[in-house]
Parts: sequence; C-alpha cells; structure tokens
Amino acid sequence: MAVEDEADVQRVVLVTGHLGLGGAEKQLVLLAGELHRRGVETHVFVLSKGGPREAALLAEGIAVHRLGFSRRSPGPVGLARNLAAFLRLVRLLRRLRPDVLHGFLYEGYVLGAVAARLARVPVVVTGRRTQGYLKPRRPGYVALERAVTAITDQVVANAVAIAKGTREVEGVPARKVSVIYNGLPDPAFDPVEPEHVDTALPLIVCVARLSENKGHRFLIDAAALLSRSGRPCTFVLVGDGAERRRLEEQASALGVDVRFLGFRVDTGGLLARADVVVLPSVSEGLSNAVMEAMAAGRPIVATAVGGTPELLEDRGVLVPPADPAALAEGVVRLLDDPGLALSLGNAARAWVRKNLGMDVVAEEHIVLYRRLLRARRAR
Repeated sequence: MAVEDEADVQRVVLVTGHLGLGGAEKQLVLLAGELHRRGVETHVFVLSKGGPREAALLAEGIAVHRLGFSRRSPGPVGLARNLAAFLRLVRLLRRLRPDVLHGFLYEGYVLGAVAARLARVPVVVTGRRTQGYLKPRRPGYVALERAVTAITDQVVANAVAIAKGTREVEGVPARKVSVIYNGLPDPAFDPVEPEHVDTALPLIVCVARLSENKGHRFLIDAAALLSRSGRPCTFVLVGDGAERRRLEEQASALGVDVRFLGFRVDTGGLLARADVVVLPSVSEGLSNAVMEAMAAGRPIVATAVGGTPELLEDRGVLVPPADPAALAEGVVRLLDDPGLALSLGNAARAWVRKNLGMDVVAEEHIVLYRRLLRARRAR
C-alpha cells in the first residue's frame, strides 16, 4: 500500500466548549460539514453545553457528543463532575479511535489535547483564532497552554498576523504553526434582495458582537463627526453583547442615528442594502463579518488589526484602530466615489470566492491532517 493511502484521514474529532453563535463555532460547523461531505467520519465534542449551531450539525448527520463539563459548580462537587467528564472524554476517544483531534479555542484544545494523548490519538491539532489569545493573561493559563502546545503536533492560525503573534508571544516554533483562513459556504455568494431600511441618509452597516474589542464606541464617535460636518448617515449595528446599554447611551447623548438591531443570522439583506460596511475593531482574528461583506461585494471600511489587512489589502479601505476621524474619512471617501466603492467591492468578492470558499479551506485542512498523520506513522 502506498504511503499516501496509509496516511488517509478516515475519522476526525473537532472539540469546542459550546456551540454558540460565535465565529469560531461557525467555522467549526462549516468545517465539520465539509469534511463529512468528503467522506471523513466527523464527530463534534462539546465540553459543556450545546447551542444554536448544534441543529446544523445534526441536520448533516454529524454526531455531537456532550461531555458534561461544568463551570458553575465550584468546590469539590464541581471538581468531581469535571473529572468524570474528562474521563468520559478519554474513554470516548479510545472507543472512536480518531486519526485526528482538532481543538477549537482555549478550553477545547487544552482539554482535548491532553485527553487525546492519554487516548493515544495519532495527531493533535490546536487553533489560534484571535488576537485576544496573544494579550497578557494569568501565568497559570499561559503555563498550561505552553505545556499543551508541547504535546501538540500543529497549531493552526486563521491569519498570518495571528500566526506571527503565536510564534512571537507564545514562543511556538515556526515549523509547528500553519495558516488556514476561515471559509465561507456557497450560499454566502448568492444574490440577496436588499432589505428595506427606513432612512433617506446613506446607510452604514456594522455586523459585530457588542463587546469592547469590536470598537463600536469609536464608530459612534465617527457618526457624530460626520453629522457635525454636514454628512449625517444612518448607522445600523447588528449584534448584541455586554456593551449594548453603554453604546445606546453614547449614541443618544451624541444625537446620532444609530439603530441597534440585536443579534441576527439573516444579515444578507442588510449587507445588500448597505452603502458602506464598517468594522471598527481594536483587536481581531479573521473576521467572518468582513468576509461575508466581501462575498456580498460591498465596499468596506475596517481597522487594520489582526487578519483584516490580509482580507482587504487593495480590496477595501483600511484605517488605524481607535480613530473616529479616520473611520469617518474612510466612509466619506467611499460615499463620494461610487466608482471606487464598486471596484473595491467587486475585487473583494472575486478574491474571497477564489481563496475562501469552504471547499478550498476544507482541502487545506485535509492536506495538513494527512501530512501530520504520515509523519506520525513514520516514526
């Protein structure tokens, strides 16, 4: 039998803390679905709770295993419960005997990697998906992460910027770090009818969780600058989070037209209606929201953080983070030059379709898994 056949990937386990509506969970579901359609037996391990994305996995016929870890039971009871869950994780891995375990986000790859080594899983892959993991943290977290990385075969970053930070901040050897971008499913490229928004002003859309790192406060300040300069716009914020009340108060105090729509899955119509899409993050990984706006062919203004410059280089307007004036200038530039806005949107759509289709991303994962599996079996 050829070496390539011996390294064929037959069974993969993807591990995550939960199946909520975050970008990492979305990418896990997309990858699981594409692996499954390519004939790879795919299992998703959920450490604690399920979530809204679980239904999509089950609809594809992908097995979802809830391990029963708990964060809410402190003391001896909680410790006993989590120890039992960890032993359940090890036993399940021993029973399934996957070729690869791929852990998403901190809890998923820390617990998953240790359990995988105890269960003698041949290949262990972990992920780095946001600049937040490269900021200062408690020493215990850092030490545990480095110990886990030592027993991991490969770390997958979703952007070159995240890979660079992983090497420099965490000290992971370059040979142990790969870059595989996030992916988009085919429906992301389908034409969508623009959604009606009751405004006569230019419409600026931002799709992002309402958390501090997304920088909405600077966008609202930019809205005020535009209004004071005689260029008022309607800003629509899609997303929810801990910052919502503070941002609503800020918008009210500044007297700007900022509309909070809360979390929505169906953003296609709003993107189609948007004159400009904006992402004002102060830290970022590889933004699903930017990718979706690119797939829709929209002109984009975004801050040059994380992997965003890799997405929008020559395909969007990049501005410094935490700079309301720069955000406002970027918006005006696109509103005043429809030809530029159209050309950037078309270039973004063409690039993302060529490079970030889910078929491309899944193939890159399979090639990586095969290479690591072949190296493991050659030892």
